[in-house]
Amino acid sequence: MDRLLFIQTGMGTDVHGQNITKASVRAVKNAIHNNSMPGIKAALPDNSLDNMKVNVKLAVPYDHDQIKYAEVEEAIPYGDVNVEVIDGGMRTTSGIVLEDKDDKNDQMYIVIASVEVGY
Repeated sequence: MDRLLFIQTGMGTDVHGQNITKASVRAVKNAIHNNSMPGIKAALPDNSLDNMKVNVKLAVPYDHDQIKYAEVEEAIPYGDVNVEVIDGGMRTTSGIVLEDKDDKNDQMYIVIASVEVGY
């Protein structure tokens, strides 16, 4: 990315089911769903959203190898998306195991996302 225009941050959790992809997608959506970038097209080359680059950084506590990158990328509606996973986030107890929610244990996953937008 040559020019960074915006950085948005978010947090996502999967309280039951221990699904790191679900927590990651929720973190990305949390980062982007409370923002509007009305001037973004004018700032991009050729005034085109096709020229937007989006770098997603996920701070993930566990199961890095279980992340379905395509699902995370689909949470970003425009641009060329790159996803990077780093150690971080949190794994803590949910306080209960709910078998009907596919819990394998009582752990919940918390993921932090940074979404960088530019070109």
